[in-house]
Amino acid sequence: MDHDKQLRQQLSKVLDWNEAHADFSAAVADFPAELRGRVPDGLPYSAWQLLEHIRIALWDILEFSRDARHQSPEWPNGYWPKTAAPPNTTAWDKSAKSIQHDLEEMREVINDPQRDLFAPIPHGSGQTLLRQALLIADHNAYHLGQLVLVRKALGAWKG
Repeated sequence: MDHDKQLRQQLSKVLDWNEAHADFSAAVADFPAELRGRVPDGLPYSAWQLLEHIRIALWDILEFSRDARHQSPEWPNGYWPKTAAPPNTTAWDKSAKSIQHDLEEMREVINDPQRDLFAPIPHGSGQTLLRQALLIADHNAYHLGQLVLVRKALGAWKG
C-alpha cells in the first residue's frame, strides 16, 4: 500500500468534497444575481464578499505554496472586496471559475510526487504543503458554510 499516494489522493478530495456538507459548486450554483450583493439582516457579509474572500485567500495560499517571490495581500483588507456587491454582472462567474481553477492548480501541486508534503516550504516560516492543503480545505469549508447561511437568509437556498 502506497501511503504517500493515498494521502495525496485524500488531500485532493478534501479541497472541495461534499461528503459532510454542500460543496463549492452547490453553494454558488444559480445564486440569484440580484441577491449576490445583499447583506442579510444580522449577518456581516454578502455572498459576493464571501465568494471573493474565498478566491483571494485560496489564490494567496496556492501562490505562496509554489512561488518564493509571491507577495501576499495586506492583512486583513487585502483579503476582502471593497464593496458588498459585485462590480458587474460577470464578476460572480469570473470569481467562481477562478476558485475552481486554483483548486485544480492546488491539486496538481499536491499530486506532484517531487514535492514533499511534509518538508517545510523553503521561503516560509515552517509551513508545509500538507499544512497549506489542509488550510485551504478548512478555510473554504468555513466560508462555504457562511455562504450557504447567507443564501438561506435570503431565501435562495433549496438544499
